[in-house]
Amino acid sequence: MRLGASFPAGPLWLIGCGNMGGAMLRRWIAAGLDPASVTVITRSGQGAPQGVRSLTALPDEDAPPTLMLALKPQQIDAAQALLTTMRGAPGLLLSILAGVDHAALTERFAAETIVRAMPNLPVAIGKGVTSLYTVCASDAAVAAAEAFAAPLGHYEWIADEAHFDAVTALAGCGPGFVFRFADALARAGVSLGLPAEQAARLAIATLEGSAIMAAEADVSPAVLADRVASPGGSTREGLNVLDRDDALVALLTRTLAASERRNAEMALAGR
Repeated sequence: MRLGASFPAGPLWLIGCGNMGGAMLRRWIAAGLDPASVTVITRSGQGAPQGVRSLTALPDEDAPPTLMLALKPQQIDAAQALLTTMRGAPGLLLSILAGVDHAALTERFAAETIVRAMPNLPVAIGKGVTSLYTVCASDAAVAAAEAFAAPLGHYEWIADEAHFDAVTALAGCGPGFVFRFADALARAGVSLGLPAEQAARLAIATLEGSAIMAAEADVSPAVLADRVASPGGSTREGLNVLDRDDALVALLTRTLAASERRNAEMALAGR
């Protein structure tokens, strides 16, 4: 399905085009964004999709309607220095710099509206999660940010920026944790005697089907788990291990807390 008509009019500039920025851009192009309307500025001048203008310095042009910072948070100083020569200010600045808060972005960059965006890796296939946060945005700015978020998958606005690090830990980092769980599930199958490749296929297919079912269900995953587990059955015996002393919840709480702390540390560095 092509959704080009939903994108805001005018050029889009990306400062940086790494794994996440590149995944987002490729998804936008697949959804109908004209690659000729996009300029990517990187140190190497390489890595942009076909048809996209790729530069190593800012073009001698007025600021675009939309500019996205698609860099690592440690590169914020370089981005600020690069943009000092820009003529004018973009209408919308999207930042995917993990941990860099709205106040720090406002201090460093000029734009009519600044929106923090935290996507996760499945945006590459249009099944991602993108969290959004801004301050005092116009209806037009909100609509523009949502137009870029919609082709990437599910998106939500975060009302309190204090929660952004936790949201990043859960949804932004979450695919890594799910991938690790899939690997652990397969390795557990291997420990019971299954061939490694077969165990991996079974684990991934099980996760895929379960995730789709959970997304479409009208009850919580906790209720679904209990429905699967017959009293005295094999699923219940396995759940008893995960549920004992809230072991799985405790493990994931520590996992998310570690990621949240790191986000806070990067926010301090960004200031």
